[in-house]
Amino acid sequence: MTDSRTPPSFQLAYVPGVTPTKWVRIWKERLTDVPLTLVPVDPAEAPALLRGGGADAGFVRLPIDRTDLSAIPLYTETTVVVIPKDHLMAAAEELSLADLEDDIVLHPLDDTLGWEQLPGKAALQRPETTADAIELVAAGIGVLVVPQSLARLHHRKDLTYRTLLDAPESRVALAWPEAEVTPDLVEEFIGIVRGRTVNSSRGRGRTQPEPEPKKAKPQRKPAPRSGGKPAAKNPRSGAPKGGKATAKSTGKRGKPRGR
Repeated sequence: MTDSRTPPSFQLAYVPGVTPTKWVRIWKERLTDVPLTLVPVDPAEAPALLRGGGADAGFVRLPIDRTDLSAIPLYTETTVVVIPKDHLMAAAEELSLADLEDDIVLHPLDDTLGWEQLPGKAALQRPETTADAIELVAAGIGVLVVPQSLARLHHRKDLTYRTLLDAPESRVALAWPEAEVTPDLVEEFIGIVRGRTVNSSRGRGRTQPEPEPKKAKPQRKPAPRSGGKPAAKNPRSGAPKGGKATAKSTGKRGKPRGR
């Protein structure tokens, strides 16, 4: 956290599977004088870390205990089932919970999907972490249902994953300690995540736009007066310049019509 006696800095926590690269890059472009430090944290420990001042803000997975915390839901992840590449279900592009009824479905202690009832057959013991569960899937002991980002994070050549259509979904949110007034740096990061421009009315990194000069109104040409000079005539045809010669202006008669 920051205070008035130390140079400003910003600590950003994030849970496994979340990739804050884009937002960190924008921060470094806008706030060149404020270093940002990434703090990896387990999903279950993220709320306590934020309340204790271990980070100014953090990406968490909902639901969490929101006591003394503010949070903005950002996006919902696709849920997938991780299986061995030679598993029968690997032949399908999408699966449902009913397809898992004959398999052991591993349920790690750090799971954040919030199951009301786990599909398939329960394992004798719950793995400590998602990483431990991945190892068990590779050993052929069961399958694992996780957000897609975690399947990518723990990618192995001998494993694959398929979309699970009717499973619970994981929501990712930006959370920070609740306060009467949101700190400037937290407000700045909220703006970056929400897509505010650098000249937004909020945020420390904004710049004041210069006022645009007033454009002069185009002046209209005055209409010619009724008593003005007559239009100049073409010396050859006698017609006004720019106009077509007529029989009346040239004094010549047209050919008579045939009867």
